[in-house]
Amino acid sequence: MARYLFTLYCLVTSLTCWSQEFKARSSPLDVISMRYKESYVKITYSQPQKKGREIFGKLVPYGKEWSPGANEAAEITLTKDITMKGFLIKAGTYTLFTIPDKEKWTIIISKDVGLWGSYNYNPKEDLIRFDVPVQSTGDLIYEPLTLKFDQRNDVANLLIMWDRTMVTIPIKFIN
Repeated sequence: MARYLFTLYCLVTSLTCWSQEFKARSSPLDVISMRYKESYVKITYSQPQKKGREIFGKLVPYGKEWSPGANEAAEITLTKDITMKGFLIKAGTYTLFTIPDKEKWTIIISKDVGLWGSYNYNPKEDLIRFDVPVQSTGDLIYEPLTLKFDQRNDVANLLIMWDRTMVTIPIKFIN
């Protein structure tokens, strides 16, 4: 009985510590996903908040690699092959990086996974790289960094929105 109570005590203590650590994050974890037939796409990232700060060009410098989010680098998992802006990406898990600029962002899909932010970004691990234009959201301000899929059957757009900035990345499922 004592061993049972000790095991239960250890389990509860571990879960409580893990729960408190998870709640302490100022940039909460978020997961977005979409499906088409047997294809599934999931992106895991953390959502930093604007908090009155100037985001692009200051907090997120122009011309420097950035994985959208905070904490761990944003990862995209595919169960089937897709194309992004016409570039083939095979099923698997990858890291999403960007290089923000005023007029365009460079989107990078990297084979390197399990990274913390973009600190250890290695261009030799790039699978694909392409540019997308920057759009303004006008008066709409996205307080948290928000990633969202806008899907219509076998085509979709990945929207990355923060502050008054948005980029759209075209995705197509391959049957």
